[in-house]
Amino acid sequence: MTDDHEAVRDLLVARSFGALDPADEQTVRTHLAGCAGCAAQAARLREAVRLLDGPPLNAPAQPADSALSLALRTRPAAARAAGHAAPYAAAVAGLKALLPELEGRWSTPVVHDWDAHATVAHLLAADEHLAGRLGIAPRVPPSRIEEGTPWEEAWNRRTADVIAHEHGRTPQETAADWAAQADALLATDEARDAELAARAVTLMGMRLPVADHFLVRAFEAWVHTDDIGRAIGLAVPPPPQEHLGQLVRLAVRVLSLSLGPAAPPVLFSVTGGAEWVLGSDAEPVRAELILDPVDFCLLVGGRYAPEAVPRRTTGDAAAVRNVLERAASLSWL
Repeated sequence: MTDDHEAVRDLLVARSFGALDPADEQTVRTHLAGCAGCAAQAARLREAVRLLDGPPLNAPAQPADSALSLALRTRPAAARAAGHAAPYAAAVAGLKALLPELEGRWSTPVVHDWDAHATVAHLLAADEHLAGRLGIAPRVPPSRIEEGTPWEEAWNRRTADVIAHEHGRTPQETAADWAAQADALLATDEARDAELAARAVTLMGMRLPVADHFLVRAFEAWVHTDDIGRAIGLAVPPPPQEHLGQLVRLAVRVLSLSLGPAAPPVLFSVTGGAEWVLGSDAEPVRAELILDPVDFCLLVGGRYAPEAVPRRTTGDAAAVRNVLERAASLSWL
């Protein structure tokens, strides 16, 4: 296994969080001793985890030994964001840190029919919906979308228009506009004030507080950063535990609303976290479903098929399948 780069790289994220068992730790150490590429990636991941977990505001600057650590150390908006916007600030920092790794690889296929350039352009389009509600001017010419167009169709058409526009520019220009728009979002009063962020607005067919829409933006930025990382062979750390918990709770609320009160009740929990009864509260629980929190987020994000997501279950298999299929159907990413 020490010669299997892919297998070792799959362990590097867990190692960066100190979560390897002794046998795997020894395997990774042996491999890193003879593989400069994997050793460099391990160092980048350790730095990413350290900084994404939130360095003290008065912490002295550390020497920058990679584009990854430099981008994370210089994220100005993250320290100013309130708790509801902190996951988005961290996700933005993570993608900024990954962007230098794309030089010469912008045409790499990533997800759907998008290359890396189009994926960043999609995020530019996706973020502008919340940005517009918060008074931030769009950076791409408007689309001709008739009033009353269903939100899914409008969403897809706007993404297609933005991607087409951005493919006429350089990837660096697209990335710069995405980053500038993200920074503008994080500089809004709503990103810093939980009371202002409590007002509800409708975006993507969902009426949620602005605070929750910031979490939706964090969710999408992280998933697409992970998409890009996988496409170019770099492991992207999951969100810090606190942020991951916020994303899970939001996803559970949306899933619960989607299932409605008539669905067969299932006791759902994430490993090491809280538990919820999804579906009807008028009858006994029919089944139990336990998912890893990252796997749950990837399922909701459309990165797992319902039958493929790792899980532990007991009870009514049909009730569990209903929850998994509904969770996977929520994906708009």
